[in-house]
Order: sequence, then C-alpha cells, then structure tokens
Amino acid sequence: MSDHKFQELALAVIDTEACAVAALADEIRKPSFVQACEFMLACKGRVVVTGMGKSGHIAGKIAATLASTGTPAFFVHPGEASHGDLGMITAADVVLALSYSGETGEIITILPIIKRLKVPLIAMTGNLESTLSRKATASITVRVDKEACPLGLAPTASTTAALAMGDALAIALLESRGFTEEDFARSHPGGTLGRRLLLLIDDLMHTGDAIPIVEPGTALINALMVMTRKGLGMTVVVDGDGQLAGVFTDGDLRRAIDHKIDVHEASVSDVMTTDCKTVHPGMLAAEALQIMDSTKINALPVVNDDNKLVGALNMHDLLRAGVV
Repeated sequence: MSDHKFQELALAVIDTEACAVAALADEIRKPSFVQACEFMLACKGRVVVTGMGKSGHIAGKIAATLASTGTPAFFVHPGEASHGDLGMITAADVVLALSYSGETGEIITILPIIKRLKVPLIAMTGNLESTLSRKATASITVRVDKEACPLGLAPTASTTAALAMGDALAIALLESRGFTEEDFARSHPGGTLGRRLLLLIDDLMHTGDAIPIVEPGTALINALMVMTRKGLGMTVVVDGDGQLAGVFTDGDLRRAIDHKIDVHEASVSDVMTTDCKTVHPGMLAAEALQIMDSTKINALPVVNDDNKLVGALNMHDLLRAGVV
C-alpha cells in the first residue's frame, strides 16, 4: 500500500469521527441533556458509570473525568454487577449506562435492580427505541451515521461520540459546581499543577542547622566556607536579634573578586547584599519560583513578619519537588 493510501484512509477516519462529534451539538440542545446534568448535579452519592466492551472502556474514562473535575464517580463492570458488584450502587447514586445498541445483555439484566433502587438512570445510546433508552430516566443519543471502520463493524465513530458526550457532561458540571484550579489540584496532588498550587514554601525550606548562617562581622573566608558546607548557594547574614541583615552569594563573591577585595581580610558585611529578596512561610512554592526566575537568583531566605530568619530555599529544592 502506498504512503498516499495510508494517509487517505486515515484522513477519512478523522473526517468521519469529526462529523460524528459535530452532530452531537443538536443532542446537547435537547432537554434530555439538561435533565441528565441536573440529576448528576443533585446526586448526593456517586455517579456510577457502566458499559460493556468498547463502551466499557469509554465508560471508565468518563468516570475518571467526572471524578477529577468535581463529580464523584466510579466505573462498575456490568458483567460483575450481576455477581455482587451491584452492592456498590446505593439509593443516593445516579447510574450512567453506555450501550450503543441499547440492548447489551449484561446491562439489560441489571436494569430491574437499578429501577428497584429508585436511582436516576441516564442512558447514553445510539437507539432511542432500545430497551435501555425506554427504561432510562433521561436518555442521551450518541447515534452516528456510520462508523469510521470501512466494514461498519468496529466501534470507532460511535465510541468517539460517546467519549465527547461524556466530556461535555463533565465540563458542564464542572462549571455548574464552580470547580476551580485549586479544586483540580487537590484531586491531582501528584501532577505538575497540583504541586504548583498546593506545595508551600514551608514544605520545602531548609530549617535549623541546615541553614547557612553567619553574623555580619564574620570573616568573608569563613562565610564562604559556611556557604560551601551547606550547599544552598548562599550564606544568610543575621544580626544578634535574629533579624535578616543580608545574604552572601556566589554572585557577591565574584563581584568582590572583580573589585580586588581580599577575601582573607574582608568581613562578610563588606560584600553582602543587604536589599535581598525574601519570601515568607505560607507562600506557594510556585511564588518563590517566580521571584527566582524574574530576578535571576537561585536561593532565597525565608523570613517571618518580623524579618526574622526561619528558613532557606533554593532552586534545587523546587526542582526536586517538581514545581519547576
């Protein structure tokens, strides 16, 4: 097969599936879509999503998307449901069932139990005249004119349409709940966004003996040794009351050498930076990163509201935590 033929076939798939998704707009404008959203928004328990085969894979993804965007949800396999897993469904839940034919045996088998629980049943199907659709409290159609598969057998355009409809439900609910970036971060603490929106400077800063500290009268060579031993790229200069007086950094050392200052004779107060940038406990680690980026520095003292030193933070701490 020629390269052109591969591309021609693939483009036909994209075109077919794009048309299938675009056709969903009419379905979303119907009262049944709004009704489904209202049932899920009012749900006091969980949205239980179920489906068999390829629809099951789509159902699992929809459940995951709902859960991560503020609508508690989980997937139940319909085959396992009739062998005990129906116990996962409570009277406080809502059931979202996916079946393109609307006649999937494993789902039809558990419909009487779902109806007996008196929970709202939302059907996502390609056939409004099907058993599932007729038994549903709200029925959403994801019918497609044709599958992208040239044999018309493999679920392709139909599963894409169902997936897109699931996303539409999830995002409509997200907006209705006032779901924020911070809410998303709490659901994704292991992700980059979660770390950026949840990690505080307090979680990462060095404290106690790990902070490189000297007094203003300390010999410059000794301050340099402290900076080297603690490995934070700076030495914090603190007066007798614990107040921050300044910092001594690699940059200050280079400037001192450039000005022909004798590092064996000078004190750290002769070369330290006094108007240094600082951060405070309770600030987001991402805010410290922004300060470092904008000022081209790699380490920051952490001070309290009285300008007393409580910690130290450097770029490597942010890198290790995945904030960068």
